[in-house]
Amino acid sequence: MMNSKDSEKFSKLNFILKEIVDIRRAQAILIWDNNTHMPKFGAAMRGRQLATLGKIAHEKFIHPEVGTLLRDLEKTESLLPYSSDEACLLRYVKIEYEKSTKLSPEFVSMMMEHQAVCYDKWIEAKAENNFKMIVPYLEKTLEHSLRYAEHFKYDHIADPLISESDYGFTAKSIQNIFVQLRSELLPIVADVLSRPSKEESLFTNLSFPIALQEKFVSMVAAEIGYDFNRGRIDQTPHPFMIAFSRNDVRITTRFQENDITDGLFSVIHEAGHALYELGIAENLDGTMLGEGTSSGVHESQSRLWENLVGRRFEFWEYFYPKLRSLFPEQFSKISLNQFYAQINKVKKSLIRVDADELTYNLHVMIRFHLELQMLEGKLKVKDLNEAWNAEYKKDLGLDVPSDSLGCLQDVHWYSSLIGGQFQGYTLGNIMSAQFYGAANLKNSNLKNEIRQGNFSFLRLWLNENLHRHGKKYPGLEVLKMATGEDLTIAPYVNYLKGKFSKL
Repeated sequence: MMNSKDSEKFSKLNFILKEIVDIRRAQAILIWDNNTHMPKFGAAMRGRQLATLGKIAHEKFIHPEVGTLLRDLEKTESLLPYSSDEACLLRYVKIEYEKSTKLSPEFVSMMMEHQAVCYDKWIEAKAENNFKMIVPYLEKTLEHSLRYAEHFKYDHIADPLISESDYGFTAKSIQNIFVQLRSELLPIVADVLSRPSKEESLFTNLSFPIALQEKFVSMVAAEIGYDFNRGRIDQTPHPFMIAFSRNDVRITTRFQENDITDGLFSVIHEAGHALYELGIAENLDGTMLGEGTSSGVHESQSRLWENLVGRRFEFWEYFYPKLRSLFPEQFSKISLNQFYAQINKVKKSLIRVDADELTYNLHVMIRFHLELQMLEGKLKVKDLNEAWNAEYKKDLGLDVPSDSLGCLQDVHWYSSLIGGQFQGYTLGNIMSAQFYGAANLKNSNLKNEIRQGNFSFLRLWLNENLHRHGKKYPGLEVLKMATGEDLTIAPYVNYLKGKFSKL
């Protein structure tokens, strides 16, 4: 309990922080519009608008008054219950304030303006398969990334960038996890790929009208719990989820007329992200704790719903009849077993977001390795496409036919910084098995509930044990709270072995 003087100071601090959150959410609306509906020639001015808002928010946050209030409340924080919203907010803001005061508003503004322009140029370069077009912009991004990192103490130049999205992890700790996981994955991949298999897709030469795809994926999203009164689905070159408040959480996808799985699993993936944001406690909404805690934990939710639920046989026992009724001609000769095998088919591929569960993490490891190489000065941006192609040949035995299918395929480096952009996907895969396993221990009937199209227990368990906390606890801490375990690859590896030994 705070005394009246400290309570007044906390209220003053919280008022300032909420204004900053409002500005950042306004930025998010501009980013969403930039990626969905903005006219082509709006990019330059949009970049300036984002930079202006970013500068205002940053200046407000690093104002000496915020530092004074944090120092005045230090003793109070130590007397508050550890799990109280007030103590959690003060702990989190103190870390962020210390970090942010190292960055000038001018530098933050410059980064944001560049990122908006770079994103627009990336769309053009990808469409034209012209990596050279984007090289000067990406070189500037690398320069910004290095300058950002140099503001902080580190063992590896990538550490501050990794910490920005996955607090508590370093380049070394992630490399150690990747080495362990890689050694487990490669034998499973080799075993599965050695089995006789037909190469052609069951969906070859089939057409899936976009309007019907939209209808089906919207129905799936709603049934697993996505609330269309608090969100919407739009189309974009690279699918994403974005939250403006707990009552306005939007997702995007893309559709291919000859492949229903692209839009479908993108929506399930992004809906998993959205369920996290929709489930954050109402009292945290509009505060600095009112969003997901880390990239890895956020990805654990999208990958859990996409793979551990959405690619599960029981899931399709419920949804396949509905899919067939919407596309009777396309699926008339494809059985449930064949469909299930198709959506879980292991095949070396060029595109990360289309990769199967077994090879997916190899894509992440390639990107993480290339990030480190660029940050360490061992790889020049102009040579990125050649290095990318060499890694895909070495790790996946694939020739990359174009840069659009290679180093231009992912938006991350072209809309943010280089470093800390991809490790969250694999950390999320690992955590997803831990979260699902913990929920399953609480409900031995979970598989049958999924078979019946009942997702309420899983969603509510995740909500109670993870979602509602928002940013109150760092990722590794909330993982331990929810599952009783530290991060471990064992549940994830066992899940993959169990699943793919039977396919």
